[in-house]
Amino acid sequence: MGVNRNILNLAVPSILANITVPLVGMVDIAVAGHLDASSVASVATLIGGIAIGTMLFDLLYWNFGFLRVGTGGLTAQAFGKGDMREAADIFTRAAGIALGCALLLLAVQWLFLKLAFMVVDCSPEVEALASRYFFIRIWASPATLSLMAFKGWFIGMQDSISPMVTDLVVNGMNVLASVLLAFGFSAGRFSWEGMGFSGIAAGTVIAQYTGLLCAVIILAVKYGKKVFAAYRPDDAVSAFNGDRMRRFFTVNSDLFVRSLCFIGIYIGFTTFSAHYGDLLLASSTILMKIMMLFSYFTDGFAYAGEALTGRYIGAGDRAMLKRTVRFVFVWSMSIGLVFMFIYAFAGLPILKVMTTDYEVVDVSLKYMPWMVLMPLAGCAAFAWDGIFIGATASKPIRNTMILAAAAFFLVYLAGTGLLGILSPDGLSPVLAVHILLAAYLIHLVVRTVYLSSRYRKDVLTAPFREADV
Repeated sequence: MGVNRNILNLAVPSILANITVPLVGMVDIAVAGHLDASSVASVATLIGGIAIGTMLFDLLYWNFGFLRVGTGGLTAQAFGKGDMREAADIFTRAAGIALGCALLLLAVQWLFLKLAFMVVDCSPEVEALASRYFFIRIWASPATLSLMAFKGWFIGMQDSISPMVTDLVVNGMNVLASVLLAFGFSAGRFSWEGMGFSGIAAGTVIAQYTGLLCAVIILAVKYGKKVFAAYRPDDAVSAFNGDRMRRFFTVNSDLFVRSLCFIGIYIGFTTFSAHYGDLLLASSTILMKIMMLFSYFTDGFAYAGEALTGRYIGAGDRAMLKRTVRFVFVWSMSIGLVFMFIYAFAGLPILKVMTTDYEVVDVSLKYMPWMVLMPLAGCAAFAWDGIFIGATASKPIRNTMILAAAAFFLVYLAGTGLLGILSPDGLSPVLAVHILLAAYLIHLVVRTVYLSSRYRKDVLTAPFREADV
């Protein structure tokens, strides 16, 4: 019972926070889907603008996923050792690097967008909307990257309450501000017609800085005395020197490659969809949001696995590590079974929540059977990610994503190429999206199989051997 209690204490707050994440994405799409489309080609164009605009930030921010992932694993091991000075150093490194990266993004924003649209294939109308979205939301980058460092550090400190509170503040404010700024409001004699499409991005900027303020307050109140009481400016400077700094960059360079592979898959999914027109782009975007619903539940158990794996490796407790891994998988796979049932029997109501455009709904329904297959492979892959991150086993994490990305592109390109040759009328766009979803499923299977094969060596053996040395 003790292991399950530890897992649930870490997982449940993360799940409660994560539930609001897809809701925010759904609200953004729903706001775009209910805006006046008289100035553009269709509602699908507005949804496509959100899809491409969001993709651009995924392209940027997933490069810096190590700020959360690497920080969490290293901090958890420091916590397991009881080394609060090292925990403080890890936070300092992560926060400093986050701010430096944000300044770089602000400096290169125009160049990045120009290069991105040399690769991203979409209609001129969607490109114009996505650009408008990008140039507003980019100003949230200092807050967004800093929050990654905060979240990873909190989780590593076995604290999922603080990131939950921060995420709830961010996501709640995002929904409120985006709706208000997009549609405007009327109060008595005073009314404002809103910013329309631009309000969605402006709401995100406001939400990110509100969340950063919340995280800073939590850090000061909860950890000011426990971790940082004796921390001085000279200590902050020394945090960027020495072997531990080199280890920080070694781990995070592998995680950076992992992030690039994630980006490649996600960009590939979106750009391949965009190639078949705004309608299938809108459908694929909604399917991706629906598909990721289960991840926001199982990610809670992945975060628990990450925190507890790092903790028990730091403490040198292999027996508790093995028990934790076993129960993390029991919980994660249970989530997968629940979502298989939901996708099988509630697909149409979920689609109708996302958009009132019946053409988009009808097309999306053709692909719902793929949604039923995703959770089991996805839940296993996400659980392994958390466990390997807690063990700071960065090389197998990097390698599995390289293999998974290769599998994704190989299945899609080979499948569409073969059908294009065999079909007398050329490749059907509807069939192409079926192949795209099959490729995404295969990439999840590859991640699960590879990390399963590496568990005994890279999690149960190598970290403890290094500790003995």
